[in-house]
Amino acid sequence: MVDFAEERNSVVGVFGWHWAAEHAIRELKSSNFDIKKVSIIGRDSYTEDNVVGFYKAGERMKYWGKLGAFWGGIWGLLVGAAVLFVPGVGPIIVAGSVVTWIGAALEGALVVGGLSALGAGLYSLGIPRDNILKYETSVKAGKFILIAHGTAEEVEKARGILQASGAEQVNVHSPSEDATQAA
Repeated sequence: MVDFAEERNSVVGVFGWHWAAEHAIRELKSSNFDIKKVSIIGRDSYTEDNVVGFYKAGERMKYWGKLGAFWGGIWGLLVGAAVLFVPGVGPIIVAGSVVTWIGAALEGALVVGGLSALGAGLYSLGIPRDNILKYETSVKAGKFILIAHGTAEEVEKARGILQASGAEQVNVHSPSEDATQAA
């Protein structure tokens, strides 16, 4: 049995294009990486001013917008979906396990040193505060943040896949970083 602290290792890839992020997710899945440990955060060019539509059909959320086919496909692969408005970032679309972490932050009114609900969710996964602002800025700029978490070995495997899939930037975070950051 793996303890929670060991599972808080994470790798974050920043992708400039939705197709590259989707390719990385499909590569993780085909390499037998536990897809329940993968999340993606991004925006659609229509989410700022012209939301075309969201609805839930059965267990799947549907989205009408410029990247509707992309988000629909991602929501079919990953567990959990949300459309959120984050002050300072704007409307974001989230899929994967990080939805649970963000939901817990919202439900518990968790405030971690002034971080947004998105930031609190990322912080719960072991991502240091100084990196969270960079990731939120990337999302605001229209980029996609792909997160994989797990044991150190799982994260190292995912790191290689994200790098090979065309991520602009790949960062590995471990629980020991948090302790270092807090000191």
